[in-house]
Parts: sequence; C-alpha cells; structure tokens
Amino acid sequence: MVASSGRWRNLGAAAGAATAVLFAIFDVYQWAAAYASDHFHNDFTFYYVAAKIGLGQGWSSIYDLSLQQAQLDMLGSGIKVAELARYISPPPVAWLALPLTPLPYAAGYWVWSALLLAALAGTWYLAAPGVGRARIIYLAAAVGWLPVIYGLQLGQPGMFVALGVAGSYALLRAERPLLAGLALGLLALKPQLAFLAPLALLAARQDRAFLGSVIAVGALAGASALALGFDGLGAYEARLSFAASVPVNHELTLAYLLGDAARPVQVVIAIWTLVLAYRLRRRGIEWIYVCALVGGMLATPYVHLDDLAMLGLAAWLCLRAKGPVWIWIYLLAGVLAVEGEPIWGPVPVIAAELGAVVLLSVAAFTSRDVLTLPQIDARPLELRPRR
Repeated sequence: MVASSGRWRNLGAAAGAATAVLFAIFDVYQWAAAYASDHFHNDFTFYYVAAKIGLGQGWSSIYDLSLQQAQLDMLGSGIKVAELARYISPPPVAWLALPLTPLPYAAGYWVWSALLLAALAGTWYLAAPGVGRARIIYLAAAVGWLPVIYGLQLGQPGMFVALGVAGSYALLRAERPLLAGLALGLLALKPQLAFLAPLALLAARQDRAFLGSVIAVGALAGASALALGFDGLGAYEARLSFAASVPVNHELTLAYLLGDAARPVQVVIAIWTLVLAYRLRRRGIEWIYVCALVGGMLATPYVHLDDLAMLGLAAWLCLRAKGPVWIWIYLLAGVLAVEGEPIWGPVPVIAAELGAVVLLSVAAFTSRDVLTLPQIDARPLELRPRR
C-alpha cells in the first residue's frame, strides 16, 4: 500500500514537472517573439526614458509628458504617450534604470531582464517549498505562469518587490528582524504590491522588523520627495490621479464588482487583514506575509495581471507552512483562475482572493489549527500512552 502511494506521488511529480517545463518553454518563446516583433513595447522603455530625462533635465522633470515624448522619439520607438503609455512609477524605478542609460537601448533591456530573472531565482531560493531537486519544479512553474512571464516581458519591477518580501521573510526566520524590515525597502519600487507587509509585521508584534521597514521605505520616500521638489511632486500626483481614472487599472480589483463602493470595502479588508496577521502570528511567520499579500491585493485600488505574481509568492509561503491537502487543492484552483484570466475574466480571480481571506479568517478564529498538518503518533499502539 505504501509502495503504491509512493508510486502515485512520483507519477504526479513527474506529470507536474513535465507540464511546468512545457509551459515555461512556451512562455519564454512568447517573450522572445514579443520582443522580436516590437523592441519597445514594454515598460522598461519608460524607465529608461525617465532615467535619461532625470540625468539630462533633472529629476523634477521625469513626469513631464512632453519630455517623455521627446525621449521616445529620440529612441525611434514609434510610441506615442497615451493613457497607458507614460512613466508614472516612483522615482526609485528610474534611479534603478540609471546605470543602464549609457548602454544602447537593446543592451539595457536585456541587462534589466537578466536582473529580473536573477530576482525571480532569488525569490524562488528564499521562499519556494520543498527540498532538493524537486524545488526546481516550482521555478519552472513560476516561469510558466502567466503573471510572472508577462511581468518579465514588460520589464515590470514587481519581481524586485517579490525578492524584497521573500528576503524579509527569510531574514525574519533567521531572527534578524531589523534586516527583515530593511529588505522591504524594495516596496518603494511598486508599493501597491505589498503595502500591507510592514503593517502586518507591526500587527504581529514584530516591532523591530516594522522599524526597519519604516527606515528603508521612509528614506527612499524622503529622497524621492527631495529629488522631485514641489513641481515634480505636483506632476507625480497629477499622473497618479489620472491613472486612478483609467478603467483598465482597476479591472482586477473589487471596483470591477462594486464600483465606487469598493473603496470603503477595501479599507475594511486592509484592517481585517491586520487582525488576521495578529491572530495567526503564532502559527508561523509564513502566515504574516500570506495575510499581507492576499489581503493587500484585495485592498489595493490598482492591479494589473503581472501584479498577481505576488499571489504566487503567497502560495509558496503557504506550501512552506506544510498545510493539509485542502490547501494544495485551493492553491491549484487559484493558480488556474489567474492563468485563465484573459479567457474568463477577473471574477474567478477576485473570488479566489476573497475565498482565501475567508479561509484565513476561519483558521484565525477557531481553536483547531486548520492551517497545519496534524501530528501523527508514529509509535506502535502498545507504546502509546492511555488517554
């Protein structure tokens, strides 16, 4: 019976590995094909342009749309500034691209892509479950998952944020809380991806980790404000206000279902997420970050498909916690809901996120620990204590 069970597990692992590798190969091919058809159709183009503007005209000018258009024309991109084609990221993203500006655009793009792949590998190394070669399956599955490959194709900095969160988790496990908080400084690149993580650490009574995050994020925010000045800050606020009015920017948020009524609901979810982080803090460090990532994705007013890669990080952390079989089944359903979002739309994705919050709530407010596997007494029956 044991041999049969092991055989089925091995067959399942082999099937999963083959599927993950095939999807990864296909996605990498799609990435290469997209770049070959149009070198400039990605978000790195705008980071590169913003860095050049900052270098030449000053950082307070990086949100000037006319200067962005002039730089796009100088690149020969053929891109026209539009509602989804403009630089609106925080200044640290342009600073990160600054060392690449002496390079030709194509070389800069591939160096940036290599850095993103390194961040993915680092995130996998720090957060993926399993041991030995079996962990490679999770890396292949990540490359084969739509949000991850889409983010890599666009050159989005989301993978750097994921690395920061994974690094924070690993450092907190290693009992280095201040460094764990400092690692969250990478949130400054794209805050909406994990903005609840510092507050979840505070709610879970990880005070030193929270302090570290305040120092890191605060320093980068202060440096950004100084670099932009009053005029630059005003232009940045105008770009963010405009982005908030673009419907596609919140199609994967609760606003898709609730419209303007979503905002107070999102505030409630954010607060509830912090309550869950407090309640689950003793079940394992993983659950602090899972609450922050899942609840944060529901609470943020701005989500694109590539941003959902953070849910994959949350799934890895769930699996590291060695939960029961039902967690595996639910996570697989969620992964498939996200993978098929271009086909069946955002409702299954939002439903999966809401379902995850409900399950975390049940676990947080029940005496029975439904998030971890029960301990099995492996001693022979005659040696077990009588009850």
